[in-house]
Amino acid sequence: MTTIAPQRPPAARPEPPPAPAGRRPRRRWPADRAAHAALLAGTALLYLWGLGASGWGNSFYAAAAQAGSQSWTAFLFGASDAAGSITVDKPPLSVWPMALSVRLFGLSSWSVLVPQALMGVASVALLVALVRRVTGNRWAGLLAGLVLALTPVAVLMFRFDNPDALLTLLLVGAAWATVRALESPRALRWLVLGGALLGLAFLTKTLQAFLVVPGLVAAYAVFATVPWRRRVGHLLAAAAAMVVAGGWWVALVELWPAGSRPYIGGSQTNSFLELTFGYNGFGRLTGDETGSVGGGMGWGTTGVWRLFGSENGGQVAWLLPAALVLGVAALVWGSRPVRAASTVMLGWLVVTGATFSLMAGIYHAYYTVVLAPAIGALVALGAWVLWRRRDSLTATALLGFTVALTAAWSFVLLDRTPDWLPWLRYAIATVGFAAALLIVGARLLPRRFTAVVAAAALVASLAGPAAYAVSTAATPHTGSIPTAGPSSASGPGGMPGGMPGGTPGGGAGGLLDASTPSSDLTALLLQDADAYDWVAATVGSQSAAGYQLATERSVMPIGGFNGSDPSPTLAEFQALVEAGRIHWFIGSGQGQGGGPGGGFGPGGGTSSEIATWVAESFTAQTVDGVTLYDLTA
Repeated sequence: MTTIAPQRPPAARPEPPPAPAGRRPRRRWPADRAAHAALLAGTALLYLWGLGASGWGNSFYAAAAQAGSQSWTAFLFGASDAAGSITVDKPPLSVWPMALSVRLFGLSSWSVLVPQALMGVASVALLVALVRRVTGNRWAGLLAGLVLALTPVAVLMFRFDNPDALLTLLLVGAAWATVRALESPRALRWLVLGGALLGLAFLTKTLQAFLVVPGLVAAYAVFATVPWRRRVGHLLAAAAAMVVAGGWWVALVELWPAGSRPYIGGSQTNSFLELTFGYNGFGRLTGDETGSVGGGMGWGTTGVWRLFGSENGGQVAWLLPAALVLGVAALVWGSRPVRAASTVMLGWLVVTGATFSLMAGIYHAYYTVVLAPAIGALVALGAWVLWRRRDSLTATALLGFTVALTAAWSFVLLDRTPDWLPWLRYAIATVGFAAALLIVGARLLPRRFTAVVAAAALVASLAGPAAYAVSTAATPHTGSIPTAGPSSASGPGGMPGGMPGGTPGGGAGGLLDASTPSSDLTALLLQDADAYDWVAATVGSQSAAGYQLATERSVMPIGGFNGSDPSPTLAEFQALVEAGRIHWFIGSGQGQGGGPGGGFGPGGGTSSEIATWVAESFTAQTVDGVTLYDLTA
């Protein structure tokens, strides 16, 4: 018979001394949680501070948000104007949060731009969660989030109303869901969520969303713990979710009668599929973009070094070399979850970076914002893996080399703006090289001193992008091609960072900048405004956007963004005028490259025909330097 010995009661722990009467005992908040809260609060401050100084940001999208706040039909299709003449040249998902914000809070710079800033904070929070999950270390996650938050082009685009802010958030969400799928018994559920987020990303910026797919698929195919047949089935289910989430709107547009919806801006045949695979798709790769302004604006030199050149380097490439080195280190020495996440992010970075480097069509440096999450994650994953192995000379040597490489590259980037903070590059080089040498010998240093060395290396690595980030947040940005960094940094075509949008007084605007009508001109456009579907029409979306935002009434953008879309035709425009649906035609300042009133590309002839017919058929008058024609006279 087995005898069960009596168990001893656990030793009583000494009771803590009682708190003084009237006072509760203090609880210390863990340092990593405090740092997490500080990171998110600091990111919000950086992205929101002085946001209203940028006005409408990109008036092209701000006008679509204003239109969507007034008309649910314009909202659904992403129309440039509430009367629904033509859409923006992208799917409408990025416009919807802004339109809802304007509908709730009224039209203002803040209601248009704040949603982008909140998307930036959410992107940082998701990236922190992703890296923390695979490493089990909050500090590693915080490093990834800090790198993303301080990337200059991220500061630019999370304070701007282009589609790139929402695209970045959705891609980070898809990566996070894929990583969750790799470790969860409910893998299918998470993978389907990732596919759905990619479908929504497609409805934000079409095919660019799919550049991250190779990395996501490779990670799940290699590192998932389920049998191969289930892996294939899960990936097919995720692909189906992607098609459904992104395809419902495409099917709606293609099946909707073309005559009762807005014209698809950016296309030549009123087809979203043409827009997707042509102007916004393969045309971006080959440079053969029907309806585009072509290479005349200077889209930069293609090649493998494009991301490191003067156009892109200061925007995103500060830690790009480090991300490649540390990403490989994480792939070689990391745990299985770390190697899986590194596969996701290396695939994201390499495929997207190679596409940007080699594409011959329309390209702007701000596109590179989608590289920032991958760079941040790879830097954090690799640094964490090597720092844990700091008893190894190989690990510390590689980590020290990365810090020295980053300091040297920061010196090169800062030397491109020699008159801006000229001392900073020397300080970074001094601290960075000293920290790199000490890191190599970290295994011989006292533990407290190694923490100081690590902090010095972090400061030296992030000082350059942080300075550019603060400069970016302090500079208003408007127009169509904003750039990050100090004002002396050159953007595409030699245009300064933060291109001022519009022209003073009654300027009619142009291809890249919105119009800024005077108060007298605005008052004239508002006369009897309720009697017309469009208070005015003008060539080009940016010019129309300024008038529309000033009046909060529909202004028809003839020819879409470039003035090159064949919408409306001359006959259609004449019919609208005869029906009394358009009050004014604004004709001055519209001669960008296509003659007076003309646009670019094949459709430019249509807008030229309309402008010529108006000039021949109606009497011109001038208000504050702007030529107008009363189409009802």
